[in-house]
Amino acid sequence: MIQQRLLSLLSGSFLRFLLVGVFNTLVGLSASFAFFNVLHLNYWLSTFAGNTLGAIVSYTLNRTFTFRSKASVGSSWWKFAIVILSCYGLSYSCSLLLAEAAGVLWPELRADWLHNGAILVGNGLYTIGNYLGHKYFTFRANGPTSRGVS
Repeated sequence: MIQQRLLSLLSGSFLRFLLVGVFNTLVGLSASFAFFNVLHLNYWLSTFAGNTLGAIVSYTLNRTFTFRSKASVGSSWWKFAIVILSCYGLSYSCSLLLAEAAGVLWPELRADWLHNGAILVGNGLYTIGNYLGHKYFTFRANGPTSRGVS
């Protein structure tokens, strides 16, 4: 029973989403850190540019591999963009606020460490929000009454 449940979980869309996420994270998060630490772009430009690169990879792989969506590109790309932009704004705003609060509590922490931490926390929040948004909105199967892809 437990083995069957575990196999079901590992063969479902969440595992595929996590696998795509590993690759997507290598692209998007690495780019965000590079833009911030190497090119010295500000927090918002760095995270937006990195997430834009990651979003291109994410859309393609999640549409075809994770959710195996039959929805047309024309009907799904704008939903994808809404989810991505909403998750981006909420996740990275919250993580920056947390970093600023941490800076008040621990003023000895360097600002670049706080911003790097905010990038990492924001990415985690962004990942969870994206999975839920894409599963139940962007790539949901057969309309609002369907339970979607498992």
